[in-house]
Amino acid sequence: MSPVTHASGGGGGGGPPGPRAGRGRGRGRGAAAGTAKAAESVVIGVASEPDTLSPLLGYGKDGNSKIFDGLLARDTDLKLKPALATALPKIADGGRTYTYTLRDGVKFSDGEPLTAQDVVYTYRTVLDEKTNNTARSELDAIEDVSAKGDDTVVFSLKYPYAAFAARTVLPIVPEHVAGGQDPNTGTFNTAPVGTGPYVLADWSKGEKLTFKANPHYWGGKPAVKSFTMAIIADDNVRATRLRSGDLDGAVLPPNLAATFEKDDGRRTYEAKSYDFRAVTLPTSGKVTGDRAIRQALDAAVDRQAMVDKILDGAGRPAYGPLPVDDPWYKRGIERPHDLAEAKRILDEAGWKTGSGGIRAKDGQRASFTLYYPSGDKVRQDHALAYASDAKKAGIEVKVEGATWEVIEPRMKNDAVLAGFGSVGDPDFGLYTLLHSSLANDGFNNMAGYDNPAVDKALDAGRRTQDPEQRAAAYDQVQQALVEDPGYTFLTHIDHLYVLADRWDGLTTQLEPHEHGFASGPWWNIEDWQPKK
Repeated sequence: MSPVTHASGGGGGGGPPGPRAGRGRGRGRGAAAGTAKAAESVVIGVASEPDTLSPLLGYGKDGNSKIFDGLLARDTDLKLKPALATALPKIADGGRTYTYTLRDGVKFSDGEPLTAQDVVYTYRTVLDEKTNNTARSELDAIEDVSAKGDDTVVFSLKYPYAAFAARTVLPIVPEHVAGGQDPNTGTFNTAPVGTGPYVLADWSKGEKLTFKANPHYWGGKPAVKSFTMAIIADDNVRATRLRSGDLDGAVLPPNLAATFEKDDGRRTYEAKSYDFRAVTLPTSGKVTGDRAIRQALDAAVDRQAMVDKILDGAGRPAYGPLPVDDPWYKRGIERPHDLAEAKRILDEAGWKTGSGGIRAKDGQRASFTLYYPSGDKVRQDHALAYASDAKKAGIEVKVEGATWEVIEPRMKNDAVLAGFGSVGDPDFGLYTLLHSSLANDGFNNMAGYDNPAVDKALDAGRRTQDPEQRAAAYDQVQQALVEDPGYTFLTHIDHLYVLADRWDGLTTQLEPHEHGFASGPWWNIEDWQPKK
């Protein structure tokens, strides 16, 4: 999670009708009278902007960057496909060697050719401890990466890592540009050069990013010749600007997306996601660090009510980091809303009801502060509902909205209404959320969760290729979170997008937490075609 990509609390949205109907639903009737020329330029309203556009610092690491390409990419159904590589990797040495062959004739947007050395430079720089990339642990398996000639790249792994190919969607940067700069502070962070379908034309911080078609793009000329991401933090303002025609599309929370239901000229897209809302419960806190408090909160929270009332049904209760329909989800860990159980847990642990109905133990009131990012209505509503549920059990949760600049220094000790969720493999989301080696490492393991059995299971899941052993490991992790919760998992949120109905080729993918900027129906904007 990053403060610059998670601000869209809303989330909910739809996928088009027809073959994609199982993933989402297209809502809206008819088509706006847009000409082909009007469809050449698109303005999208999103809630937040990246703090960097450099893959060396984590931008685009999960794919869908319009400026860059990885060796591989994902299709609509998240299956891996070749991008800068000619084919999926050749795997040898029991899963310890991955070999990729690069496409011929690929150029960066400055006209210089892509070589295997650019791939080597990208991965080695990300892995360099002096590079401020908080996602470095995701590439832990790499022992070495080397070039064989100009078109072959070989990765040597420390151990077989079943999910490694999916990590090679990492965007590739040009060594001839980025190599002469400090990756942490260089101009490449805001003036990137890549091989993707678009180039950055302008970036007005806090206002908008404008992209135009890359004349050197190896994949052909996109019909959408330029697009702008307008940064509009406030959900209501985004909806108003969409309604006025100032925007062609926007990410919206469910209540606002619903106001466009009967708009003949617009269509709503819904994307299922791994995006969940949870309350971090720092182990360093005098109250949140008490396991009985955490267990009681887990029982007291009414997840289904949050889905029904806050998300307008556009989501599902979350009983852990993996959604209930994920193949890796452990069946049977669902917990009902059980206020009586919450009270029993607290009674047995010695938390006795005191003044104002708030419990106390050894002179410590069962009270703590819960922060949420101001302007994010959906997180605010989750936080208030959580506090209401907690109070019924005798726990006081003081809800405060603040900017991320205020929240970040407090994350180690104070609870936060956070958003997380990664697609592709259970290792991707669970390791950074829970492994003790990443405790309080920025937005990694924000709760400071430290459970040796969970660490062991996460390591096993990462290091074995046997599907049954991996499933057993992740079952163990999910069961441990029931007995020793470091977070209160609340809901998994569907993402909602409303767009003018002027293009063909729009689909949605199963999405991660980070959405709006890279995900959304514009994940493949280079493939859109104007409606005839």
